[in-house]
Amino acid sequence: MEFVIKISQFLMSLSLLIILHELGHFIPAKAFKTRVEKFYLFFDVKFSLFKKKIGETVYGIGWLPLGGYVKISGMIDESMDTEQMAQEPQPWEFRSKPAWQRLIIMLGGVTVNFLLAILIYIGMSYFYGDKFLPVDNIKDGLLIENAVANKAGLLTGDKILAVDGEKIENFSEISEKVLFGKEITIERNGEQSTITFPEDFLAQLIDSKERGFIDLRLPFVVVQVPDTSYNINSGIKKGDIIIGLNDLNTKYADEVKLGLEKFKGQEVTAKILREENQITVPLKISNEGKLGLVYGGITEDNLEKLGYYQFETKKYGFFESFPVGLKKAKDKMASYWDQLGAIFTPSTGAYKGVGGFKAIYDIFPSFWSWQVFWSITAFLSIMLGVLNLLPIPALDGGHVMFLLYEMVSGRKPGDKFMEYAQMVGFFILIALVLFANGNDIYKAIFG
Repeated sequence: MEFVIKISQFLMSLSLLIILHELGHFIPAKAFKTRVEKFYLFFDVKFSLFKKKIGETVYGIGWLPLGGYVKISGMIDESMDTEQMAQEPQPWEFRSKPAWQRLIIMLGGVTVNFLLAILIYIGMSYFYGDKFLPVDNIKDGLLIENAVANKAGLLTGDKILAVDGEKIENFSEISEKVLFGKEITIERNGEQSTITFPEDFLAQLIDSKERGFIDLRLPFVVVQVPDTSYNINSGIKKGDIIIGLNDLNTKYADEVKLGLEKFKGQEVTAKILREENQITVPLKISNEGKLGLVYGGITEDNLEKLGYYQFETKKYGFFESFPVGLKKAKDKMASYWDQLGAIFTPSTGAYKGVGGFKAIYDIFPSFWSWQVFWSITAFLSIMLGVLNLLPIPALDGGHVMFLLYEMVSGRKPGDKFMEYAQMVGFFILIALVLFANGNDIYKAIFG
């Protein structure tokens, strides 16, 4: 069932983005009286799952879910229709239109991607508002158990105040900014200091294959007492929170772990919080420092109720949501450009984390949430728009690059040159797709 939910979200989001992107090319093409021969969701290599001709355009669904396309008459694109290009230009063809019209047609797809993201963020701001945790409300610092982060200088209990001189306001900003930052300003034991990350920090993180990076410190909440547990008869129950071991206070789960190391092989008196009452129970700790219990998560509401963190919620009116949504889209776009910059800088090692369709599929949760779905779709829309702007022949950005050259120089690149450029761009794209999806396969096999 989880697979069905994840794959449904993945295909719905991907289909929506592809159709709207191609519609961004289709609408200005039709507005400038340019013939559109095909409008396809997914690729129809050899055959289509569905197709129907309406007017001069064939609308269809291909079987290969690697994207989609519109085939515009008189345009050198991925179809490589050299036979058509060898004939005399016709007034309804792309190549016969003024450069400014062709530029608008080529920029239509990415324009729709960016507008879609902005509209989604505006809508989410209006309907859901923002629930966030201000960093000022994180009194005891963060959970940082990742060995690579520890080696770089970050420790559990640190408060992260700024990255590269930019102040951190909310907890949700921390991980992403730290990942791509260089100088991290922290507070430890009441004193501020700056940590400088090594240039290959991202590469080290990826190579370590460790899960988790920076998180909130959470209480040790018992979610199951297995029948095989050596503490089955101790009196501890599901929902109990361990807040002390002997004379050691353990407000957080990471402190419980330290206590287990300290008292391993012993029987201790555990202080338990149970439904707002404090009790004590005897617990046995194995020689390996284990309790034989399963502990896990806790809701934000319960964290607030217990006094661990105080979240804030901000609601926006209809008109207030517009600048808020616009800022979110702008910040996410800037963040993704930074990520691309790191990926194309080999010394950072960020390219090792590049993923393909499996990585995108994994972003979606195993439960259905419209709020999460739209948030992911907005990010993917920005990602699709930015990637299509890369100046690679066969991408929209490649076509735009040649059109700008034509408008500035007054000289149109020859059809033969464009054919060769398209072929080179196509092979570059294939190489990038193989690399990204090859990374997915490698991770699936080797973790």
